Amino acid sequence: MSMVQVGVIGASGYVGSELIGILMKHEGVDISGISSENNQGAAFSTLYPSFKGQYDAQFESNQEVISKSDVVFICLPHGKSENMVKQCIDEGKKVIDAGADFRLNDLKVYEDWYETAISYPELHGQAVYGLPEMNKEAISQTSLVANPGCYPTSILLGLYPAVSEQLINTDRLIIDAKSGVTGAGKSLSAVTHFANKNEAFKAYKAGTHRHTPEIEEKLGQMGADNVKVSFVPHLLPVNRGILSTIYADLKSGSDSEHIHNLYKKWYANDPFVTVLDYGTLPDISHVTHSNQCHIGLTVDERTQRLIIVSVIDNMQKGAAGQAVQNMNIMMGFNETEGLAMVAPSF
Repeated sequence: MSMVQVGVIGASGYVGSELIGILMKHEGVDISGISSENNQGAAFSTLYPSFKGQYDAQFESNQEVISKSDVVFICLPHGKSENMVKQCIDEGKKVIDAGADFRLNDLKVYEDWYETAISYPELHGQAVYGLPEMNKEAISQTSLVANPGCYPTSILLGLYPAVSEQLINTDRLIIDAKSGVTGAGKSLSAVTHFANKNEAFKAYKAGTHRHTPEIEEKLGQMGADNVKVSFVPHLLPVNRGILSTIYADLKSGSDSEHIHNLYKKWYANDPFVTVLDYGTLPDISHVTHSNQCHIGLTVDERTQRLIIVSVIDNMQKGAAGQAVQNMNIMMGFNETEGLAMVAPSF
């Protein structure tokens, strides 16, 4: 079998660089080209010196990358991907978009929350939401995958079994989530400056974060009725990782043993989701630098509330790792190819 030619547009950012590290280990692909708007002609290893002697390819133009690739990863901010995706699809390429442009089915909601106009509404109808544990069959048959947001990945995986089996009320879900600073991207800001972030911890965009409509829409597709989410993200003084704590009111008749057994059975065949023993809560450090999601469950018997704690590495399962997982499914590779890594807990 010939090697699949894979290109990365926007390879100079955190997600793009993470992709390069994964793809270098993938036995079924060659990296055909990389692009960067501000670094064309420079070597990748000048931006990321740890790659020196391992991957020294130069950044090319977007068109050069597209023309040489069978699969294109697009790692651009929202509003920047749509035209690029259109070009790739028109040229018969498969695309995984790591940005937000194709995640929402309701285009009006996207335009309102992201303050960005849609140019090719018909193109959005071709996109499949790339949460493999939810949409594996559809991912295997599409040419365009919308890679999920990092927060929604941890939250949706945490809620999927309970929502689909109608175990909880979804009209007042409370989600308290924390992310490492790489989730803010590579661009410098006062908020992520070391002197401001070190030894600090704060909430931000309470009730207004752009991942809110993505969470609500996908929960609806999982079977939830009348979804209302209070979502409050926080910025942790760590490089990577997301921990989402989810509070959901149980419907009558649901007990802790039944819920835990349901979760274990639900994810039994998903290689990147691990449901911990009942009452054991996960730690970000146990999934760092891996594509794993760890889920812990406990029931507050006094309030009859299910408490779900879900952790991922925002750069792996929350971005680049999940993008490669989607590519593996699209191209018929083993789902775990290039991703079989267990993180040390130190």
